[in-house]
Amino acid sequence: MKIIYTLMFFGVVILSSNAQETTVNDALRLAVDNITGTARYKSMSGAFGAVGGDLSAINQNPAGSIFFNNNLATASVSYFGVRNKSAYFGTTTAKNDNGLDLNQAGVVFVFNDNSKSSGWNKINLAFNYENANNFNNTILSSGTNSTTSIGNYFLNFAQGIPLDYIKNYNFNQLSFNEQQAYLGFDTYIFEANDPSNLNNVDYYTNIPTGGNYYQENFVNSRGYNGKMTANFSTAYKNKLFLGANLNFNFVDIQKVFNIYESNNNPLYDQGSTITEILFRNELHTFGSGISFNFGAIYQPIDNFRLGVAYESPTWYRLTDQLTQGVVTTSINNQDNNTRPSSFNDTQEFLPYYVQTPSKWTGSLAYIFGKSGLLSADVSMKDYSTTRLKPKNDQPFASINSEMNSALDNAVEVRLGGEYKIKQFALRGGYRFEQSPYKVDQSLGDLTGYSGGVGYTFGVNRIDLAYAHEYRNMNQAFLSSGMTDMARINRKNNTVSLSYTINF
Repeated sequence: MKIIYTLMFFGVVILSSNAQETTVNDALRLAVDNITGTARYKSMSGAFGAVGGDLSAINQNPAGSIFFNNNLATASVSYFGVRNKSAYFGTTTAKNDNGLDLNQAGVVFVFNDNSKSSGWNKINLAFNYENANNFNNTILSSGTNSTTSIGNYFLNFAQGIPLDYIKNYNFNQLSFNEQQAYLGFDTYIFEANDPSNLNNVDYYTNIPTGGNYYQENFVNSRGYNGKMTANFSTAYKNKLFLGANLNFNFVDIQKVFNIYESNNNPLYDQGSTITEILFRNELHTFGSGISFNFGAIYQPIDNFRLGVAYESPTWYRLTDQLTQGVVTTSINNQDNNTRPSSFNDTQEFLPYYVQTPSKWTGSLAYIFGKSGLLSADVSMKDYSTTRLKPKNDQPFASINSEMNSALDNAVEVRLGGEYKIKQFALRGGYRFEQSPYKVDQSLGDLTGYSGGVGYTFGVNRIDLAYAHEYRNMNQAFLSSGMTDMARINRKNNTVSLSYTINF
């Protein structure tokens, strides 16, 4: 790889600004569901809306915790393996990532009313923590772009900005758009048409035209979206079961992407010629959120259950910290600097808000006594209601408008089954989730399969699950100046182990 990993950033100064670049995918990464939690829950692809009796199932339908008959605690650990295969201008590259995580821990307390003075004969309280999303991921895309240079990103931002701003102002005094222009000007990627006029707003590129730009995009993400849930459920005459959750989310995501380009095109006769570019970004997003759930399960006859659940939007308050730098190889520039670079302080932007879409889930399950069960869940979520706030502030207004027109209502189907043989339980599941987009090229449909086994001994149980899911997506190198996309095929493999004890 030709990416320059020795690029370093020295001196971190935290400043405040109210303009940053945010994309639809930044909001969707918190809005799209991921099946996490206990091994039993994962082995049945999360089809627990009318089944309950599992600490992770309360995320699907809060009424499900009522089916615990004893005080109980569960903890789970998972191995995550991700393989991304990227296709970019005829070149295919693959990158793997993996990790181990203590991803779930929870407890439930059961309170029975044996007085029979009321139809409400049981109350359960549960507390559960889950890593709702694991963002550890690595993607490498590379290929030779026949038409468009990465330098267009900086040139596009510069057009219309007075030369005085990007030549004489300190980086920390500029808006986000002006900062991007500053990075390109400071490393000779472009120059002013009239360099003697500080009011100049027109610029030209120093990158030879004609295509054949070798490009790489190396993206490395780390972080999590953790969720702490406080749950309440109750039963009426063992026919109607009601539940509610209050959820607290914690977000910490670090994303580093290095974008590299080189070309062997002929040098310009005069002025500067750029033959290499490395653009490095380090983005740290952190914050918290809150949401709630309501759910009901009705058992009209023994062994058959119907469920319905509502999940509110999650309201996040987030803060972004961004560190950027550019280094180029410049031939014959006016300062005779062959490796001009621009390293800049970390910018901390003002907090902003993300509102994810709400979700409705309908469920049914048939319980074959002590032999096993079959279950099905269907969920609907309107991703076009995702919002960044303050919604009338730029750039959030344009992003909200884009999400409203590009995103759609999506259906998710989960199917699961369990078959018991004495102390053993065999499980399997299937999951299909529609793309959040009206046109699914940006993020395709998701398909997943799962299976697992459980073993009960005394008051304890141990469960093992394997889950596989895959989807395709498009990934842009940059948000402006070039529309070329890498096509990513992502496959996730998860192995989870849970230990449960009744007390």
